[in-house]
Amino acid sequence: MGAPDASAAAAATVAVQDLHVTYRVPSADALERPGASSFRHLARTVLTRRPTELVHALAGVSFVARAGEQVGIVGPNGSGKSTLLRVVAGLEAPTSGQVLAESQPVLIGVNAALVPDLSGVQNARLGCLAMGLTPQEATRAVPDIIATAGLGRAIHLPMRTYSSGMGSRLRFAIATAANPDILLIDEALATGDAAFKERSESRMRRLREDAGTVFLVSHAAQTVEETCTRAIWLDRGEVVLDGPAEDVALRYRKWAWALAQGRTEEAASLLDDALGERTREDVVVLVDGSAPDHPPRHVRATGRSPSRTHRREPTDP
Repeated sequence: MGAPDASAAAAATVAVQDLHVTYRVPSADALERPGASSFRHLARTVLTRRPTELVHALAGVSFVARAGEQVGIVGPNGSGKSTLLRVVAGLEAPTSGQVLAESQPVLIGVNAALVPDLSGVQNARLGCLAMGLTPQEATRAVPDIIATAGLGRAIHLPMRTYSSGMGSRLRFAIATAANPDILLIDEALATGDAAFKERSESRMRRLREDAGTVFLVSHAAQTVEETCTRAIWLDRGEVVLDGPAEDVALRYRKWAWALAQGRTEEAASLLDDALGERTREDVVVLVDGSAPDHPPRHVRATGRSPSRTHRREPTDP
């Protein structure tokens, strides 16, 4: 299953090519596994080295996002959703593979440099300046930021007095005020009331209408189903399905519900069915050889949009 056909002709904005991210992390379980010898245990104890385990946060993720798409990323905890966003934002380097984007992605909660002792209004202006707006543009943007965040009188209080949800709402309002070409949202929409949800969805529609690309990571698959044009289901760092949001998010919800109800066989069957329909997308970045001084680099390719040729074929579940 591929991306929606309606967006196939739109310009590519982000190309993710065979992305792998691995970590070596401490593991108390490593010495308890079969084959862990007593000599190995003694050696580690003497050398005061903690046992470690290799974790594959992302394992061969490839896709191309296009202008006007809102891509929801769904999956259980530990599936690699937030890692994917951090790599696309350029905050974390992949172990292998690459990400190219036509402009700098904006990740909510990171790109807005906010100061706890300053008020929400002051931080709104500071955040706009940090994202590259001119002083005049920042001044014009602040009233809209205040209206979108919907914090009432709290907007005049220091940010250190805000709850995490209030901070997330302000960061979302600041990030979208700059009208970024590529916006990355990690759970920010789960922190507001119905009015904020409506305002945030209106903001994202405006971004899409301006040919922007939005990535939304959310544990609420229904939100992805209702607001996104496309969804990518991740599990253990791999893409399970990539296609229209109303289809992929709904199937993920059914799988997650079965798992939560302890219906493990039903959940396994739903996952197997999805994996059986999975297709492999080979992303090939075409580089303009006439610009040797600007080779492609992680996250940003100067002056060029990512392009691809692709081949789709079934993969084994």
